[in-house]
Amino acid sequence: MHIYFVFALSVLSGTSVFATRVVMSLYALSLGAEPFTIGLLAATFSLFPMLLAVTAGKLIDRFGPRWPMTLGAVGSGLGMLVPYFFPGLPAIFIASAMSGLAIVFFNLATQNLVGVLSGPDNRAKNFSNYSLTVAASNFLGPLIGGFSVDHVGHVTACLHLALLTVVPVAILAFLGGALPGGTVPSGTSGGGIRAMLSNPVVRRTLITGSLINAGINMYQFYLPVYAHSIGLSASTIGMILAMNSSAAFVVRFVLPRLLGKYSEEQLLTYAFVLGATGLTLLPVITHPLLLGLVSFIFGIGMGCGQPIVTMLMFSSSRDGRSGEALGLKVTTNQLTKLVGPVVFGAIASAFGLSPMFWVNAAMMAAGGMISRPKKDT
Repeated sequence: MHIYFVFALSVLSGTSVFATRVVMSLYALSLGAEPFTIGLLAATFSLFPMLLAVTAGKLIDRFGPRWPMTLGAVGSGLGMLVPYFFPGLPAIFIASAMSGLAIVFFNLATQNLVGVLSGPDNRAKNFSNYSLTVAASNFLGPLIGGFSVDHVGHVTACLHLALLTVVPVAILAFLGGALPGGTVPSGTSGGGIRAMLSNPVVRRTLITGSLINAGINMYQFYLPVYAHSIGLSASTIGMILAMNSSAAFVVRFVLPRLLGKYSEEQLLTYAFVLGATGLTLLPVITHPLLLGLVSFIFGIGMGCGQPIVTMLMFSSSRDGRSGEALGLKVTTNQLTKLVGPVVFGAIASAFGLSPMFWVNAAMMAAGGMISRPKKDT
């Protein structure tokens, strides 16, 4: 199995997921949803990943990635058909929850595949290249979602996204047999989650990864809310979000060189500083070009931090249980995403959007403090 096959599947699935987030947010806004409702919607995306990630990781370790990836893609596609056939806010929440299946099964399997198909000498390079596919998806998804809403409307855009999932399902049906099988025999035990959490590197990685993903999730859902409040069109919002993705693409392209010059801890600290800077500036800017620039700054920081967290988690996993370790990372990330949007939505409803962005910027700053290299180690 060539690693680029995995990259292609990642782009196809990721584009659908990122487009879905934009379309669902804009659709809910068009129905008069308040910021708190948008927060609940964002949390809905995280429901299945939070509940099923560790179990999904164990299944991937034991049986291989083919059928979990197929389940994720099919579930996401069926979910997007619900608001097409039954338009309305309840259908949007169902589609968002089903899209979470793609995150927990498809994305987790592709992350683990990158590590399994890599050796110590090329793991950093392959994870960096994988992160480029995520950045490309994050670039294409908002553009497709925004332009679809502007040109065909929210309901028809849901149908388009459902059809997009047919491609990875077809590829897995015809070519999925070439994917590697499971690595953990039935009945073996590796100590479980408690053994993983006994590793201080794992605990630290889980905290920083959760902060990064909470910041990204909040940005992806509330940047459209803020941009909509200042009168920007869906296409413009999609382009601003795409600037974030293009920044992530650029920084991940040079990430192997950066890892050769700086330690993972140093790069994570710099990433959090840029993330905090971007979120601090965002709510005081109204010009689309300047918003695009701030989005680019935020994208550099978060785009650098995500693949480093994944590399650290895979490297810290026990032999044959990398899927379970990555599943634990997904669980903690999604728990933060589940709670965070609700809290931030309540803050936005009570005090406005600006304090919500600034509270999240303070969290980014705290992540930088946690990540900074320890002089005594």
